[in-house]
Amino acid sequence: MSEVYAARRTRLREYCNAGGSAAALVSRPANVRYLAGAAPHGAVLLLGKTEDLLVCAGPTADRPTQERPDEALRVQTLPGVGGGDPAVAAAGLAVGQGADSLAVEEHHLTVARHRALGSVAPRLRLAGLGGAVEQLRVVKDEEEISCLRIGAEITDQALGELLESILVGRTERHLALELERRLVDHGADGPAFPTSVATGPNAGRPGHRPTDRRVEEGDFLSVCLGATYRGYRCEIGRTFVIGTAPADWQIELYDLVFAAQRAGRESLVPGAACRDVDRAARQVLDSAGYTEGLTALTGHGVGLEIDEDPQLSPAAMGKLDACVPVTVEPGVHLPGRGGVRIDDTLVVRPEADGGPELLTITTKELLAL
Repeated sequence: MSEVYAARRTRLREYCNAGGSAAALVSRPANVRYLAGAAPHGAVLLLGKTEDLLVCAGPTADRPTQERPDEALRVQTLPGVGGGDPAVAAAGLAVGQGADSLAVEEHHLTVARHRALGSVAPRLRLAGLGGAVEQLRVVKDEEEISCLRIGAEITDQALGELLESILVGRTERHLALELERRLVDHGADGPAFPTSVATGPNAGRPGHRPTDRRVEEGDFLSVCLGATYRGYRCEIGRTFVIGTAPADWQIELYDLVFAAQRAGRESLVPGAACRDVDRAARQVLDSAGYTEGLTALTGHGVGLEIDEDPQLSPAAMGKLDACVPVTVEPGVHLPGRGGVRIDDTLVVRPEADGGPELLTITTKELLAL
């Protein structure tokens, strides 16, 4: 992987040099990990004029093997308890290497931290790095996709086991905790985000935080969870009915959301406009009169963070590339009644390679549990 990380840093350095910056300071943890192979707490990456350095406030030797920094990258550990601010130290190191300009992630630095950089190196011109690293992260290599695929397998396994257990009478909170435990039991680093379990009138509500409400016969039960595997995060969402048979309105709503999700999935081709993927799913629900109950976006990118670019929303700019993993997650929530959400993680692939690769394979049939 050392060559992979070096190639990523080279691409960023070329971007910085083209913008007139001799060095760059990367402070956002996911971006540090992407370029350095690991992101110890508080660490920053200096792409220096003469040498690249991972600047840390404490030792990294006790970290798991998969989280150790790129062996080709020198680690600079700050002395003393706490070690000071690695970003400020990195600015001083950049000056020591002869840099007269430094591109920084202004969208991540606080105002106070930005001022501290200027104070320690007053002659260093600070420029904005923008979202350059985030854009590099959009298209994944096959090693990254493999991590997402394994995370999806873990997630499917945890969800499948839960569906085989007795659910009636158990609380949303208890089911969410059990799902997160199962993710870890099957090899995940941990949950990709706080697991959402929603029952009855809560079902289908995006971002629902589990409560002490108990599962009842006749409920919709919607679940949204994901595993983190070697830092990469996937997502799945499914909706079920509790009891022997769903009501007619539940079948109708479920079939509608399923049709919207299928339309979105089928639109995932290289070159497709992000807003067109959103439109494909959204117009199915719009035409049925559910405009008011729709989520703000149909999906988003995933990777080292659970919500990355690209965004699949009505105002989204840009087009999809091959090897971009995204979610497609339309849903409808009816206040007081509940709702449906169906969510998959897929990788954009050309038709010659079989079209979009579905990573989360738990059935989307409306099961009565």
